Amino acid sequence: MNWLRRLWGGRPALSDAQRARLQACIDTPRDDTATPLADARWVVVDVESSGLDVFSDRLIAIGAVRVQAQALPLAGSFYHVLRQAAPSSVENILVHGIGGTEQTAGLEPAEALLAFVEYAGGAPLVAYHADFDRAMINRATRAYLGVTLRNRWLDLAQIAPALFPEHAKNRRALDDWTTPLGIVNLNRHNAVADASATAQLLLVLLDRALAQGLQNVNDLLSMERGQRWLGR
Repeated sequence: MNWLRRLWGGRPALSDAQRARLQACIDTPRDDTATPLADARWVVVDVESSGLDVFSDRLIAIGAVRVQAQALPLAGSFYHVLRQAAPSSVENILVHGIGGTEQTAGLEPAEALLAFVEYAGGAPLVAYHADFDRAMINRATRAYLGVTLRNRWLDLAQIAPALFPEHAKNRRALDDWTTPLGIVNLNRHNAVADASATAQLLLVLLDRALAQGLQNVNDLLSMERGQRWLGR
């Protein structure tokens, strides 16, 4: 199992067809980190949840877009609302705009998560403040699929200050980076819209990384690890 790691404990109630699809994902290798930055593919992710506690709040929706060879295709985005037993609070709904009826009528969670695993393939996953997205997705996949994603993750909240140190002190949130760059997000807190804005920021950062001499995916991942080690 070179992409997903099975966990100890009981197995979720998946159909034979779902298990076959999951096994196909397990057999898919992760993308090679020696891939040149100019050719690499990425899956940029954003999640909506019932709150900010990664231990108790629920994953409500996943949005994602692909970046391939420094381009963001206009088609082919991913979005699913996971069916909820009960809607999240009114205050929470006001943040992400996913109403109670939409939540209770969402896609069966195992099916939604399996579709995301298939969409992601072996590509590195990218997010802004990625630790939250990773924790919410992994907790859900453990519960409904019995696996944890083994995809590599890239956190743009770490990479952006490293590539633009002159702005590191006064840009903290995603909007602090996207707005000065003219990246417009007309539907903030919609998972696909936020993923698209993050993907546009990724394109800017890839250009900067290439200009600074970074050559491949591993160079960018190593830069992020260095930033984390420095505590930035």
